[in-house]
Amino acid sequence: MKPLTEQQIRATFVNCTKGEAKRLAVPRDLADRPWDDLDYLGWRDPQAPDRAYLAVELDGRLRALQLRATASGWGQSRRSMCTMCLTTHSGGVSLMVAPKAGRAGQQGNSVGAYICSDLACSLYVRGKRDAGAGARLHETITLEEKIARTVANLAAFVAKVTA
Repeated sequence: MKPLTEQQIRATFVNCTKGEAKRLAVPRDLADRPWDDLDYLGWRDPQAPDRAYLAVELDGRLRALQLRATASGWGQSRRSMCTMCLTTHSGGVSLMVAPKAGRAGQQGNSVGAYICSDLACSLYVRGKRDAGAGARLHETITLEEKIARTVANLAAFVAKVTA
């Protein structure tokens, strides 16, 4: 992923108003992010843990989504699988709900997916972050194919939000 600026991120939200996009918390450490290892930029709002955001470039077009997250279940023993990167976590997966873009979102319609609570799918797929024993199932596909699958899953989620 190409490095993003705060202005680029704020200008590309598809499921919130311009005023909401101006007020939301954008990470201050954008320059320090591992951009070469990211398929999307995901972050949680440190002041409001139930708020999460992601920005992704799909088909040459940058889109950002506002999400609501369930409480992180780090203390839970039940394992759950992220629907984006297929990493399993003990309590490290949250239901992320995005208001739909446009009129449908204004009417209260939303789309949800179970996503890594820390929004670090790209790092889990590449083995740069460890989710613990048994977090990644053995697969015979290449790393490039795993990355492509993660991006395709993310693209499908974004398509549901913008439909």
